[in-house]
Amino acid sequence: MKSHTFDPTVLREYDIRGIIGQTLGPADAYAIGRGFATMLRGAGGRKVAVGYDGRTSSPELEAALITGLAASGVDVVRIGMGPTPMLYYAEASMEDVQGGIQITGSHNPANYNGFKMVFLGRPFFGADIQELGRRAAAGEWIDGSGTSERREILEAYVERLTQGLAGIDTASLADLKIGWDAGNGAAGPALELLVQKLPGEHHTLFTQVDGTFPNHHPDPTEEKNLADLKALVAAKNLDFGIAFDGDGDRIGAIDGEGRVIWGDQLLMIYAEDLLAQTPGSTIIADVKASRALFDHVSRLGGHPVMWKTGHSLIKSKMKELSAPLAGEMSGHVFFAHQYYGFDDALYAAVRLIAASARLGRSVTELRGAMPALVNTPELRFQVDESRKFAVVEEVRDRLSAAGAAVDATDGVRVSTADGWWLLRASNTQDVLVARAESDDQAGLDRLMEQIDAQLAASGLQRGPQAGH
Repeated sequence: MKSHTFDPTVLREYDIRGIIGQTLGPADAYAIGRGFATMLRGAGGRKVAVGYDGRTSSPELEAALITGLAASGVDVVRIGMGPTPMLYYAEASMEDVQGGIQITGSHNPANYNGFKMVFLGRPFFGADIQELGRRAAAGEWIDGSGTSERREILEAYVERLTQGLAGIDTASLADLKIGWDAGNGAAGPALELLVQKLPGEHHTLFTQVDGTFPNHHPDPTEEKNLADLKALVAAKNLDFGIAFDGDGDRIGAIDGEGRVIWGDQLLMIYAEDLLAQTPGSTIIADVKASRALFDHVSRLGGHPVMWKTGHSLIKSKMKELSAPLAGEMSGHVFFAHQYYGFDDALYAAVRLIAASARLGRSVTELRGAMPALVNTPELRFQVDESRKFAVVEEVRDRLSAAGAAVDATDGVRVSTADGWWLLRASNTQDVLVARAESDDQAGLDRLMEQIDAQLAASGLQRGPQAGH
C-alpha cells in the first residue's frame, strides 16, 4: 500500500473513530501505523506501546496497526487488552518507550472502534491527527523494519493504582463497602485485581469483557446506565458505587442513597482533598461544569480555571499551568498530583476512597453537602456540520453586542441573574451541545427560553436529542 485516503468522518479532534466495516478497517489501522511511526522517528522516537480494548474488532486492528508501525521502522511493545489508562501508564512508565496507541471505541456502540494516541509524553490530537491524514494521502511514509515484543503490565499497573491510598491507615477503611460496575468494558480484569488489593468489602458487576456489551451500554454519564449499580448498592446496603466507561478513562459514581455524583461534583470532592494537601493550587474544569465547582475551589483558596471540553485539550492546559488536578463533566478526571496527569477512572476511584478518608466524611455526606442547584443534563441536538460552528459565532456576536456576560472559552457560556447557560459545537459530531443551571426550576426555565430564542434567531430549534 503506497498511500491511503481516510473516510472524512474518522479523523476527529481528539482521536480517530469510525464504524467497523463502513468507515474504519485494517487498511486505516495500517496507514495510522505508517504515519505515526514516520512522525515519531522524525522526532527522534523509536518505540511505541500498543494496547486495545475489549471490542470484537480490536485484535484485527491491532495486527494491522503493528504491521504499519513496523513497516516504518518503529519497534512495538504489545501490552495486550486493557483499559486506555493502562496504555497511558505503559507510555509514561516504560523508559524505552516514546509513544503509545490504544485501539478503543471508548463509550461508542459496539460497532465502533478507534485510536487514542500519546506522542513523546503529550496528547496527539488536532493538527497531529490531520497530519496523519495528509501523510497517508501523499504516501509520505518512511520505510524500515521494526520489531514486536509482548510485555505484561497489568500487575504493575494495578499496583501503581493502589498507591492512591498512600499515607492512609487502611485499617480505618476495613468497614467500607463499595459496589463496582465495569459494564463489560476493558477495565474489568484490572478492576478484579484491584479490589483484591483494596481494604473493605467489594461487590463487582460485569467484569467479564464482552465487546457486545450485553448488560448495558458502557457510558456512566447517562443515568439509565447506572440502574444495575443503583440496585446493587441498595440491595447490599453499600457506602457508594463506581462505574466505568468502555475503556476505563471515565468514571461514574453514586452515593449510598443512589444519588448520582456527576463529574463536576466528583471534582468538588477531589478539589477539597487536594487543596488541603497543596493549598492555592490551580484546578481546571471544562465549560460544562457547575458554577458550584468554581465557587467551591475559590472558597477553599484554590485557583479555578474554566477551559475547553476535550481530554486532549485539558491535558495540554494542565501541563501549561502545572495544575495538579483537572476534570470534565463527562467523567474524565486527571491527577498530576502523585500521578501522571492522564485520565484514569480506576485511579480516580481509589482517590475517591482516599478523599473520603482524609476529609473524615462519607461519600454520601460529601454528596449531601453540595448545593441543591437545578440543571439540565447535556442536551445534544443535530445541526448540519457546515452550520454548527457558525451558529455558535452568531449567538456569541448577538449576545456580546447586547452587553451580555459571555465567556467564549469554548462556545458561549452566558451568566445571568438566574444562573448560566452554555451552547457549544461538538468537535466530534454534527451536534450542538447545550446545558443550563439555576437555583430553581423557574430560573432554569428562563435560561432555556434564552437558549431557544438564540437558536430561533439563527433559524434553528432544539430538535430531538442526538445520542453520543
